[in-house]
Amino acid sequence: MEPIEKLKLLSDASRIEKGEDGGCSDQKGRYNGIILTHARLPNGKTTTLLKSLLTSVCENDCMYCPLRAGRDFRRTTFQPDEFAQMAVNLTKAGLIQGVFLSSGVAGGGIRTQDRLIASAEILRWKMGYQGYIHLKIMPGAEFDQVLASMQVADRVSINLEAPNENRLSTLAPKKDFDHELMTVIRIVNQIRTTIPPANAWRNKWPSCCTQFVVGGADESDRELLGTSQSLHRKYGLLRIYYSALTPHAGTPFAHHTPIPKQREQRLYQADYLIRDYGFSEAELAFDNQGMLPLEKDPKRVWADKNLLHTPVEINTASRELLLRVPGIGLKGAANVIAARRIHPFNSLSMLKRIGIQSDRVKNYVILNGKRPAIQLPFC
Repeated sequence: MEPIEKLKLLSDASRIEKGEDGGCSDQKGRYNGIILTHARLPNGKTTTLLKSLLTSVCENDCMYCPLRAGRDFRRTTFQPDEFAQMAVNLTKAGLIQGVFLSSGVAGGGIRTQDRLIASAEILRWKMGYQGYIHLKIMPGAEFDQVLASMQVADRVSINLEAPNENRLSTLAPKKDFDHELMTVIRIVNQIRTTIPPANAWRNKWPSCCTQFVVGGADESDRELLGTSQSLHRKYGLLRIYYSALTPHAGTPFAHHTPIPKQREQRLYQADYLIRDYGFSEAELAFDNQGMLPLEKDPKRVWADKNLLHTPVEINTASRELLLRVPGIGLKGAANVIAARRIHPFNSLSMLKRIGIQSDRVKNYVILNGKRPAIQLPFC
């Protein structure tokens, strides 16, 4: 098979992977049948990535996965130098600025990781590639492999898929949650916190992220977010991706009820509250089954319970408290603090002038001792 034909198949197969495109627009384009992803990088900039697998052959039997062993579809494999050359050619043509490289597991996680590393090292050290590289780490990868991956990549990731061992056994019976997956997370954190990045790409260790499959193992949102909180705070993960289960023909989950995208969205919103806004999983509102309400974003649910009758004084509140007001984000809180040093806020229009969504904040704030006219919710 010609390399371009392989890339068409392997870029299409990579759509199961969430990366820099997850949780935002998730826009994709095509060039001669190759999927190109319009992505947002960790630094906030946008770019176009080639997202591909190194092989669509996989020996695992994950219940939800279209790559699972035994499923009947056309599979193919890149050699490391083949993939590297394709990435360079597309970059020189101005079509991409980086790559996201993952793989099915063929010959074990250790052998597969060696091939992923070889692809990235050919790009970086042999071909002098300056573009962005997100490199997937396979289950069971060893310390030296994780280190080598981190020395060539801008971002690394390993998919946990489920929040704990019990739930993972439903999704991926052959995988070991602690030994094969969490151990890699711990190694990444150990390297980032104990080894100077002198030999790393651009003298900087890459960020790390993971992905959960949402809804395939009857897990609750509380379980997912409890694990996410630990990953952010204990292991320094920059980003966690939530992928609502999509049933695929030829898998045991082919007839599974699709998971609503709204659930995925609420998990992202709650995750950001934990990661960036000082919330804890215990403060979020869950129902008796441990699920977030779908009809309101979790920040507003918290504010309706805690701020409607004890609103926040905009002119004196701490940054931490400002961030708990719906309509005030990270940039908005900074703008409020800077502006009130010059003149206290006494109207919603003043908030609006510095970019605050006044319609969202008005029910939860006091302006210079006075409460704006508000409309209390009916429920």
